[in-house]
Amino acid sequence: MNEQASTYEVVVAGGGPVGLWLAAELRRCGTTVAVIEQRTEPDPRSRALTVHPRTIETFASRGAHTPFTAEGMPLPGGHFGALDARLDFRRLPSPFPHTLVLPQQRTEELLERQARELGATVLRGHEVTGLSEEPDGVRVRIRTPEGPSTMTAAYLVGCDGARSTVRDAAGIDFPGTPSTVLGWLGDVVLDEPPAPGRGCFGPAGTLMAAPMPGGLHRLVGLTPRDITTTWPGDLTLEELRENVISMAGTDFGMRDPVWLSRFGNATRLAARYRKGRVFLAGDAAHQHFPAGGVGMNVGIQDAANLGWKLAATLNGWAPDTLLDTYHAERHPVGVDLTETSRAQVALMTAFTPEGLALRGLLSQLITALPELNDRLAAQVSSLSVTYPPGTSDARQLTGTRAGDLAVGDSGLFALLRADGYLLLDLTGSPDRRLHHLARRGLRVHPGTPHLLPDDWSGIRAALVRPDGHVAWTGADSDDRALVDDLTAVLATTHREGPTAAARS
Repeated sequence: MNEQASTYEVVVAGGGPVGLWLAAELRRCGTTVAVIEQRTEPDPRSRALTVHPRTIETFASRGAHTPFTAEGMPLPGGHFGALDARLDFRRLPSPFPHTLVLPQQRTEELLERQARELGATVLRGHEVTGLSEEPDGVRVRIRTPEGPSTMTAAYLVGCDGARSTVRDAAGIDFPGTPSTVLGWLGDVVLDEPPAPGRGCFGPAGTLMAAPMPGGLHRLVGLTPRDITTTWPGDLTLEELRENVISMAGTDFGMRDPVWLSRFGNATRLAARYRKGRVFLAGDAAHQHFPAGGVGMNVGIQDAANLGWKLAATLNGWAPDTLLDTYHAERHPVGVDLTETSRAQVALMTAFTPEGLALRGLLSQLITALPELNDRLAAQVSSLSVTYPPGTSDARQLTGTRAGDLAVGDSGLFALLRADGYLLLDLTGSPDRRLHHLARRGLRVHPGTPHLLPDDWSGIRAALVRPDGHVAWTGADSDDRALVDDLTAVLATTHREGPTAAARS
């Protein structure tokens, strides 16, 4: 038995997109991190294909988005429940009002490159097999190609999928409902592909087609006979062809399958996202039907929420209670995710005359009511996520996503960093009184209030978290009162007292 031990501040189980983004965020803050991944290479069977606007924004807030926007195929919208009326993302208040079609394999490769360049240790061909929590850390048991090994860490994060070893070893419940629907997908060559965004829905079933890089198309759908709890066997090309013809009247010249698969609608949500020194993110925390391509994106937002909090606590400038806010903020997002996914499954299996009538009505409403389109598009893309305020004294915009405000030469995203809050001084005051509040984990930047959106009207200062959500806003016209208010807020977010001012 080859027993070795090594120490990191954080160990991440799972080297998919969620674990790799988390590792990169930790390294941006100087935190030592090891990623443990069972696979020796990124999985060529890309389950995720869609990068949503909020995910692109998250990458942009670290200057890491260019490879994704350069390679991804932009699409102006998405779908909700495979309704005939597609959601128009071009109306979204984002510099990236579209999705990107990019296979998960490539997303993972790009994120792994970034994580390694930042100094993360990524160990492929390794597998977490168990853990034991101790007063000052976690002992992680690992199976390596050379034999058993252990690592010690201050914290362990399970990003290891729906069958999470970390979740089971930590004793965290994963309640939910079993699968009752089996969807299918095929990545194939189509000699006569449908128009982009075309889908079919009717008594024969649901079918969606999406172009992929490399001359492939992904065909996704289900038929009435797929509403079952019985496994029918592996999907074949002939079954896929039969399904597609039954709905579209053609197989689009289908040939040369790269991947054929089935997937279910089992829906589960971890009872806790944190247990002591163990955290869950991504599919380890939430399992659901892959409607709208949101799963990977919500997981990356889990990582965006957790990464800076772990680092801030480890680096000593944030109180330990900050880590409790991870569950408080992200678990409700998981609840919304599972409920929305269930609702979409109901729409996608509404093959009765009554169900078809409901789908038709909802499609008409989406087309006729831009507000409904915008609400659903913001929900699917995660742009509408708002975190509960930390105090009962909730202020305007507290908890909301700040957006790429025009407060610098390149906007707010270019100013955000993983290692601390950003204080926007919008007072225009020449004495820069707010700048004297700068401390470790806080930078100050003078903003341009006349360029801000209408909902920021009257705000004279704002504290923005590393993940781009608003922590506090102040509108007091008296500068001294504004400083006193912010000082009280910083006493809850920062452990240290004032130091020399840090300027962005």
